[in-house]
Amino acid sequence: MATPAHSLGYAGCNFLRQRLVLSTLSGRPVKIRKIRARDDSPGLRDFEASFIRLLDKITNGSRIEINQTGTTLYYQPGLLYGGTVEHDCSVLRSIGYYLEGLLCLAPFMKHPLKIVLRGVTNDQVDPSVDVLKATALPLLKQFGIDGESFELKIVRRGMPPGGGGEVIFSCPVRKVLKPVQLTDPGKIKRIRGMAYSVRVSPQMANRIVESARSILNKFIPDIYIYTDHMKGLNSGKSPGFGLSLVAETTNGTFLSAELASNPQGQGAAVLPEDLGRNCAQLLLEEIYRGGCVDSTNQSLALLLMTLGQQDVSKVLLGPLSPYTIEFLRHLKSFFQIMFKIETKPCGEELKGGDKVLMTCVGIGFSNLSKTLK
Repeated sequence: MATPAHSLGYAGCNFLRQRLVLSTLSGRPVKIRKIRARDDSPGLRDFEASFIRLLDKITNGSRIEINQTGTTLYYQPGLLYGGTVEHDCSVLRSIGYYLEGLLCLAPFMKHPLKIVLRGVTNDQVDPSVDVLKATALPLLKQFGIDGESFELKIVRRGMPPGGGGEVIFSCPVRKVLKPVQLTDPGKIKRIRGMAYSVRVSPQMANRIVESARSILNKFIPDIYIYTDHMKGLNSGKSPGFGLSLVAETTNGTFLSAELASNPQGQGAAVLPEDLGRNCAQLLLEEIYRGGCVDSTNQSLALLLMTLGQQDVSKVLLGPLSPYTIEFLRHLKSFFQIMFKIETKPCGEELKGGDKVLMTCVGIGFSNLSKTLK
């Protein structure tokens, strides 16, 4: 038996998910104090407690201690077990909040993971299931995580505040990850999108498509935006509509942007035309930022590079998001790994914003719980 690793201490509720995911992968316990200690309602929120329950379901032997007020959490990770799981997510955050954590952990289970998640599929805070399906799955494939059982399927859509959506995610297990060299994003060759509407007129989706195309058609002819109108039970419990756009480059890089309408009873009503135009502009901004990985998946790419074999991995990113910067600090404290960061000013061959070339040598993480056939 390995000696129990020295536990890490943190204060505050920020980046709770990052800390729990890295703790599970590195096997190092964490203790987080002062979680919203000065708030009117102190302690863990419902969606954070739900994420901790989800970690408990996919691991074996985790020890979780929370004090009475919920302001202190001690988490000693168990072994990643996987298997077939069902989980009802909190409707305060979308399923994307939970999926982002699962995408980091799923390849290292003992048994291939097949999980049914229920809750909100598209909201204004977290990456939607559509965007993760279009950008995160191809990214994982670059690292050698692929197979017939690798899929993310939307069975029902659910908009906030009621939720009622359902998603099935299944992922094969891998013993090791392969190193990557993603240094040339390539040119944009096509744009695909999904305009969805639930419990509102199906015409809404068509209006969104028209207004988004009015902007994007000036740049590129190959644009196809699907409309998805779910009826009856499959449309969840609340009305809403939205759009997710993904631009694909010649080298297989995916850059995404998305917008959803305001939840029922909150904020002003949004016109589908405005939503379509704004989303198209967000996509153009993401393309300007550029890089081989879009800003939602920066931390996932860096984590997979860290866990790769003991070989050099390189990836070119757009400007780092604050979330990614904090993630790099956490990678250092959990895995003692440092990245070499080189800024690449936008020169002749690199259009758009300034880029960052991230280089690291993987720690040679191998999936110990995978049984050898």
